[in-house]
Amino acid sequence: MVYRDFFKPVIDLFISVIAFVILLPIFVLVLLLLCIANQGSPFFFQPRPGENARIFKVIKFKTMNDRCDASGNLLPDEIRLTKIGKFARKTSLDELPQLLNVIKGDMSLIGPRPLLVEYLSLYNQTEKRRHEVKPGITGWAQVNGRNAISWEQKFKFDVWYVDHISFSLDIKILWLTLIKVFKSEGVNQEGFATAKKFVKH
Repeated sequence: MVYRDFFKPVIDLFISVIAFVILLPIFVLVLLLLCIANQGSPFFFQPRPGENARIFKVIKFKTMNDRCDASGNLLPDEIRLTKIGKFARKTSLDELPQLLNVIKGDMSLIGPRPLLVEYLSLYNQTEKRRHEVKPGITGWAQVNGRNAISWEQKFKFDVWYVDHISFSLDIKILWLTLIKVFKSEGVNQEGFATAKKFVKH
């Protein structure tokens, strides 16, 4: 597909570089605030599967600290989520460093979200198709509920996007994403500080 294989990567690089330069002052401000909140650790790096399930390291702003209980186990997410981290999640500023992943070529601006490596063995054959394209900072599932919908619904939206990818659809998703960010919709799954883990159906 000409758009997916040629024009989309070019557009991704062009927009990501411009966006990063424009948003650099905000990037630096959030970085400094998270340095303070997380005692000098503003970034969160984690291996994630990308296109064709190739593993890469996603970079995000670190919204939770590393507080542990007396046994050395991490405390629940809702306790470790810092005030600036909560604000960064609500405004989606925690996703800002992923522009660097797009510039590097590991991600696209729009596509299925890169999930945990441990989920790879849990997908059925249809769900695995979400890895036929590069993962995105935002995607069809994000503008149709984000963390407020079930995993099954997310995967259906992801695979639908793979089958219908086009320039006009990407523009629509980009526009809807801006509206969602402005309204702070679907940030958390009901009853959870972030989203509950995916388990095999």
